[in-house]
Amino acid sequence: MEHIKKAFDAVATEYDAQREHVIPDMRNYYGAAVWAAESPSQAPAILDVGAGTGLLSALLLEKYPGAAITLLDISEKMLAVAEERFSKKENVSFRTGDYAQADLGGPYDLVCSALSIHHLEPGDKRRLFLKIYRALSPGGIFVNADQAEGETPYFSERYLAYWNDFLANGPLSAHEHAEILKRRNTLDKNEKLSVQLAWLREAGFSDVDVVYRNRTFIVTVAGKA
Repeated sequence: MEHIKKAFDAVATEYDAQREHVIPDMRNYYGAAVWAAESPSQAPAILDVGAGTGLLSALLLEKYPGAAITLLDISEKMLAVAEERFSKKENVSFRTGDYAQADLGGPYDLVCSALSIHHLEPGDKRRLFLKIYRALSPGGIFVNADQAEGETPYFSERYLAYWNDFLANGPLSAHEHAEILKRRNTLDKNEKLSVQLAWLREAGFSDVDVVYRNRTFIVTVAGKA
């Protein structure tokens, strides 16, 4: 994970400003994740896995102002941006660490993640889903806004072409565009959506579904009975 840490340390300060120009339909994408993050409690315990600068956590705190939320990420510099974002929030805490290896703690009412887990190798993804299941309280929910490979080479190529066209027609500078492509080509390890759903069920989740898909970009939801 050290190469991932270095890559995101390097872009921490400009990460937020680039998001809408990197992720097609970003507001609906994140909106679907927030919609899916349901809890009977108005003050749920939440863990944000691979939290980065805290974009998803900030939206969840708008939905649940009384939530106790923990942001976990391997990049100290990304978390430093998050700490500044939440400097006036007493119910937000921060942990630096490799979530693929670390004890997640818990129990939590909600575990969420956005644009992070796709960096893991397949076996690590599969093991992480099981760890998240164990970290949730009964009735808890795991929401993952992430990336998925196409189910066939044809769709993988179509999805990549769609994303490339979006990036090429946006306002990013040539340098920013090149850096994003470099990170994508070296760090992304996308898995098919069908495989990810199977791993969630294998981990023990009972309610598993997809609430959003825009080609590569997906939001999956998994509930623990």
